[in-house]
Amino acid sequence: MNSYHGEYRNKLMSPLDAVGLIQSGNSVVVAVNFSEPPALLDAIAAKARAGELENIKTYSFNPQKYAGNTIFAPDVADCIQANAWFVSAPVRKMIRVGLAYYIPSVFYQVPRFLRENMKIDATITTVSPMDKAGYFSIGAATYITVASRLSKKVIVEVNENSPRIFGDTQIHISEVDAIVENHVPLLSPVFPPRKPEDEIIGKRLAELIPDGACLQLGIGVIPNAIAEYLEGHKDLGIHSELFVPGMANLIKKGAVTGRRKNFHPRKHLFAAAFGPKEMYELMDDNPTMESYSSEYIMDPVNIARNDNLISVNSILEVDLTGQCNAETLDGFEFSGTGGQLDFVRGAYSSKGGKSILVFYSTAQEGRISRVVPRLAAGAGVTTPRMDTQYLATEHGVINIKGKSTRDRALDIISIADPRFRDDLLKEAEDLSLI
Repeated sequence: MNSYHGEYRNKLMSPLDAVGLIQSGNSVVVAVNFSEPPALLDAIAAKARAGELENIKTYSFNPQKYAGNTIFAPDVADCIQANAWFVSAPVRKMIRVGLAYYIPSVFYQVPRFLRENMKIDATITTVSPMDKAGYFSIGAATYITVASRLSKKVIVEVNENSPRIFGDTQIHISEVDAIVENHVPLLSPVFPPRKPEDEIIGKRLAELIPDGACLQLGIGVIPNAIAEYLEGHKDLGIHSELFVPGMANLIKKGAVTGRRKNFHPRKHLFAAAFGPKEMYELMDDNPTMESYSSEYIMDPVNIARNDNLISVNSILEVDLTGQCNAETLDGFEFSGTGGQLDFVRGAYSSKGGKSILVFYSTAQEGRISRVVPRLAAGAGVTTPRMDTQYLATEHGVINIKGKSTRDRALDIISIADPRFRDDLLKEAEDLSLI
C-alpha cells in the first residue's frame, strides 16, 4: 500500500462534513452531465435549507436532475443563486421565472470566463476511483479541470461506476481537499421516441459524409439518429463537443477508427459525454478516448485542423435570410449556444468540411412552421446568416453559403413543409427578398 492511500483515508469524510468547506458567500463550480455529484449537491441543499449557507453562487453547464432537485430547487433560491451556461429541462422553469439565471456564452470561452471573471471558492465533481499514482479522473474535461486548478477548495465524490478517461481529466490526491464515496448508477439521458423524419434526414445526410470524415454530432435526437446510417462508412474519426451513444456504436461496428485524422489521429476527442451504462463501460480505461477542456476541443482553429470535419447540430427555427435559432422559445431561454457556433465556423474552415444544421420542418404536430419569415423579437440568433452553410429537414438538404438573399430565401422555402410554402413566398416578397 502506497502513501496515497493514507492521504485518501485522511481526506475521506461524510458529504455534510465535506461541504462544510464551503462558506456563505462562496462561488461553487459544479461538474456536468454524469459527473454531477449527487451526495455533495444534496448536502449543499440541506445546509441551505437549514439556514447554514446563504448568498452562495453556483455555476454549471447543462444541469441535470441532481442539480435540478438541489441547487436549482425553488425552496433554496433565496440562499443559492444558481447559474447555468446552458439551460436544460430540469432548470428551464426556474430560469423562466427568474429564480435562476442563464449566462450567455459560447462553450469554448467558458474556461476563460473562469480565469478572468470569477473567483472560484470550490469545485465539486464526481470522479473515478483513485489509481496507483494517486490520480482521480473526472468524467470528461469540459471546464472542470480548469476550474479545479483555479479553485481554493476541490471536493470530489468517488463513484466506482465513473469511467477513467484519458486526456486532460486528471486530479491528483494532493490537489483534493475532501473526499466522499457514493457508488450510485451514473446519470443517463432519456431520448424521445424516434420519428419517421429521422430516417429520411439520416439517410440523406449520410450521403454527404465521406469515408474518413471526422464527426461532431450535437445534442438532440436528429444528430444521434444519423449515426445509424454511417455504420457502413470506413475510418471515420471523432472530434466532438459531446460524445454520444451513436458514436459508441460506430466504434463498436468498426466504422470509427480515427486513422485518417490530422489532429490526434486514432484518438476519439470530446469535451463532454452523456449516454447509457454501456457507453460508459466502453469509455472506461480506453486509451483511444481522450477528453479535453472545451477551450481546446471547441476552439474553431483546432476543429479546422482535421480535414473533412462534418458538424451536425440541431436548431429550433430558421428565417428566410438564414439566421438560425437553436436556443430560445417564445422569447425565453430553452437551451443555449453550447458549442454550435464554434463547430459551424470550425467545420467550414476545415479542408472539405461541412457544417450541417438540422431540424424538423414543423412543430406542434404540424401546426407551426419552423421556417419563419424573420426571427421574432427576443429570439436568439445562435448561428448568424453569414455562417450558415447546409440546412436539412425531412424535405431536403440545401447549401446556402455564398448565395444571395433571393436565392437563399427560395432554397430555404424549398425545405419548409409544403403547406406553408405559399405563405412564405408571399412573406419573402413583402420583405423584398424575392
